[in-house]
Amino acid sequence: DGSVLLDGATGEKNAVPNKNSLRGFELVDDIKAQLEKACAKVVSCADILAVAARDSVVAVSSTIQASEFRSELKTSMKLLSSVVNSDQLQLGGPTWDVELGRRDGTTTSQDAANSDLPAPTSDLGALTKAFSTKGLTQKDMVALSGAHTIGQARCVNFRGRLYNETAPSLDVTLASSLMPRCPATDGSGDDNNSPLDPSTSYVFDNYYYKNLLRNKGLLHSDQQLFTGGGSADAQTTAYASGMGAGFFDDFRDAMVKMGGIGVLTGSSGQVRLNCRKAN
Repeated sequence: DGSVLLDGATGEKNAVPNKNSLRGFELVDDIKAQLEKACAKVVSCADILAVAARDSVVAVSSTIQASEFRSELKTSMKLLSSVVNSDQLQLGGPTWDVELGRRDGTTTSQDAANSDLPAPTSDLGALTKAFSTKGLTQKDMVALSGAHTIGQARCVNFRGRLYNETAPSLDVTLASSLMPRCPATDGSGDDNNSPLDPSTSYVFDNYYYKNLLRNKGLLHSDQQLFTGGGSADAQTTAYASGMGAGFFDDFRDAMVKMGGIGVLTGSSGQVRLNCRKAN
């Protein structure tokens, strides 16, 4: 429902997994401003996030090709696609049809985000349970984790993995390269970022999974997908093989499922005029 975009001291932006981590709010502001000029009070902030999530994986120059549009959204959503794509790299990930018509929530909860978002220290059981409460399977969870083929993580979120973890320990060469930017002392370099996929951090591919087979998962929660005996090992190994057998298809299907979680439609919620605050 786009609640993560709402400003506020007790909002989702200040939840532990999000604080000093989430970015791109100014880009959403720019997209929203252009959409309001082209087609006022029609496209929700929630729909902006749904389309931006897809386009940030694909990052192509073509307009949206969703099969079923509400007719009044066509012009504005094509504009959204062009705005999102204009400054993105050619990441080469899968595409999918984005169902539209979401409405925006009017409240945001730091406590709810802290409760719902898996911590970077989560083990496989906790990860599976967190996704299950939202109607997603372990298969969905492993596929969606592949989004970590792009993006970065803060030192504070992988310091424990870097210095204290032994089962399995982080690859020695990778660990040595991370230590200068992430010292062992708490509070030192906490906000320094490192790529979640050190191999191809600007390409959407299956190297995230290949890295896990080499104990190069940056976060503890990443490496939990392959431990040498866990229930997710087989799926991770399959995704790591060759060009990633089934990964793109499974990721696309899981993103469609996730895009339908907690959706507001009809008279519920509103179409916010400013994504940072309720009307």
